[in-house]
Amino acid sequence: MIPISKVDVRDAEPLVLEVLRSGSLAQGPMVERLERAFAELVGVPHAIAVNNGTTALVAALQALDLRPGAEVITSPFTFVATLNAILEAGATARFADIREDDFAVDPAAVAAVVGARTAAVMPVHLYGQTAEMGPLTRLARHHGLHLVEDAAQAHGAVYEGRGAGAFGIGCFSFYATKNLTTGEGGMITTTDDVLADRLRVLRNQGMRARYAYEMAGHNYRMTDLHAAVGLPQVARAAEIADRRRRNAARLTAGLADLAGVRLPRELPGRSHVWHQYTVLLPPAADRDRVVAELATAGVGTGVYYPRTVFDHDCYRRDPRVVAADVPVAESVARRCLSLPVHQHLTDDELDTVIDRFRRVLGG
Repeated sequence: MIPISKVDVRDAEPLVLEVLRSGSLAQGPMVERLERAFAELVGVPHAIAVNNGTTALVAALQALDLRPGAEVITSPFTFVATLNAILEAGATARFADIREDDFAVDPAAVAAVVGARTAAVMPVHLYGQTAEMGPLTRLARHHGLHLVEDAAQAHGAVYEGRGAGAFGIGCFSFYATKNLTTGEGGMITTTDDVLADRLRVLRNQGMRARYAYEMAGHNYRMTDLHAAVGLPQVARAAEIADRRRRNAARLTAGLADLAGVRLPRELPGRSHVWHQYTVLLPPAADRDRVVAELATAGVGTGVYYPRTVFDHDCYRRDPRVVAADVPVAESVARRCLSLPVHQHLTDDELDTVIDRFRRVLGG
């Protein structure tokens, strides 16, 4: 089976052994090294490591001290962590429809949802490409809103010369299947000195010095073991993205003439790091059949995401989850399918993915 993702972190073995031999496993010098390296990658002065990507979102919102009843506008087409973080921070989630070309919130749709209680906009940089940050940044500035970027899938992506996570408060995930991984882990990026300081205190049980509490905090810390796993990958971030970009180009060349299939593309002014290669199937296609037949043919796939994020029973009666009419997101959720694009694929495997997908789609 050609997997949809593959994890290989053997190059981290020397650093992991260094941590193990030190006898100090908790947050320490290895985390600081990872923070400096990731801040440089994003192009910001501050990166604050935390224990996972969801925590990054939660902490970012908590650090903003949102008032009771505050609303956060986000994408309906995202992993559930986006919504759960808003709820955990005590805010209300509202949704703006997306666009098919980047799978991210449509700035015009966001503008239509902004109201008196809106406190923040949380665009989701999906599949490795940023949302349209120019209009979103101007919109946030015009209305005095916080901008929190869910950049969990966009390590190293760029919009008009600025890195994902450099427009507002950037929130990244280092989950095992991400382009850059620590197994579990997350990172918050910011250009704001005061906010960065607040986040560092918040993640450490509200302590600046031991037993000197400045706020009600949490244990959001990353361990040195996790940081050791991630450091070599951050150093190779450009290499990893280049390999994924090459693989995506090969897939596109082999699938470009398939009737009715919409292929992903890198949009003008943006760099795509290809966390996923996500196609949109024809409206009449049976996605379950396509997935099953590809699996039988030895090709793994992923459906990210099969429903809009609020379309689940556990959210239907929650007054802080304001469902919306989002026809583009609903259409994309029915038709999306991700094919293998990770950096470990061989050319033969890519050719196999192309051949099998064409056969299943009748091309």
